[in-house]
Amino acid sequence: MNLFDNHGRRINYLRIAVTDRCNLRCFYCMPENGIQFVDRKDLMSFEELLRTIHVFASVGISKLRITGGEPFARKNIIEFLKEASKIQNVEQIHITSNGTFDNGIIDELSSIGIKSLNISLDSLDKDRFYQITRKNLFDKVYSNYRALLESNIDVKVNMVVMDGKNIEDIYPMLELAKKDKVSIRFIEEMPFNGTDGRGNASFWPMKKILDFIQSEYKIEKIPDPEYSTSYNYRIKGFKGSFGIIAAYTRTFCGTCNRIRITPQGDLRTCLYGDSVLNIRDLLRSGINDEDLLNHLKIVLNQRAKNGFEAEKQISRVNQSFESMASIGG
Repeated sequence: MNLFDNHGRRINYLRIAVTDRCNLRCFYCMPENGIQFVDRKDLMSFEELLRTIHVFASVGISKLRITGGEPFARKNIIEFLKEASKIQNVEQIHITSNGTFDNGIIDELSSIGIKSLNISLDSLDKDRFYQITRKNLFDKVYSNYRALLESNIDVKVNMVVMDGKNIEDIYPMLELAKKDKVSIRFIEEMPFNGTDGRGNASFWPMKKILDFIQSEYKIEKIPDPEYSTSYNYRIKGFKGSFGIIAAYTRTFCGTCNRIRITPQGDLRTCLYGDSVLNIRDLLRSGINDEDLLNHLKIVLNQRAKNGFEAEKQISRVNQSFESMASIGG
């Protein structure tokens, strides 16, 4: 059995934010003093998450992405990943991290069968890294990046492109792909910065990023995987590749195959929309698996066509934007 939304799009990808806590304070993600973190009792427990995955996997969810906050900030995350990997029909588990984890866990992640790990790294310059993240942890992140390259886990580097902050890092980031088998992904800046407004006034859309790259490199288009959110390219002679994710202009909405769960159990059928269901509350009310699936099917049958439509439907006090850490990346 497969899940489809009201627009005929197959849903087979679940993104789970296991925590909203993070040891970095990236300015585009949350305010400098942090956010009001969810009380631990209000987080979905790992048992609740595993049950949810099991139920959703029974109707076609085969790919998981574990995010945060910083997922490795949550205690016992490795045990959770081990159990999730055993669930029938779960074919791939991917992780997005800020890269500050203890590199001693890389072997464990490899043995679990983690398919890929995305490291958020917005600058290869220590000073700019500090200005963006407000933490002096560049060496640790880069060391973990190098260690991951020696594992059997696919490595991707996510860089949010921000005018006046890290444009000069685009070329050095591409140079990583010259010698490393890595996918560099340049991401349009999004408005989820935990404050009112939409981040930088001077915005770099996908076309501007691509033009900037083409002014220095001769690139070739390579096939995009099914449901890909990135438009992917290669530079001749480079081991790795790069992609551009139109996260704000949202040109990939037409093939969206994903839903997401926030740390407190809110189900979102679109990153730009409101919560449509609270899974944690349903589970704690004693709901059975069949009824949980019925709720899921109902909200998927009411899904917005794209991120722009979902954004128009938002009923948020003062229209202020949430932190990405509280949404789940």
